Amino acid sequence: GKGMLNPLHPPQMATINETAKLTGLAKYYIRQLALNNKIKHVRAGKKILINIMQSLKWVLKQTQRNFIKSLKK
Repeated sequence: GKGMLNPLHPPQMATINETAKLTGLAKYYIRQLALNNKIKHVRAGKKILINIMQSLKWVLKQTQRNFIKSLKK
């Protein structure tokens, strides 16, 4: 690791692998979201770095939507 990380403040940017672990999304799906500009990201050479907080918010929004849809059935 790179020094001590405060668990309450995750690093803003993470690799696709790290984002997958944190969000529970599939790596290819995260890559698609980034490539389609659905989530904020930056390119560092060949690596894509994902904005973690924004990804988590996106996941929560989707989950909420799906939950509401399932209630309406």
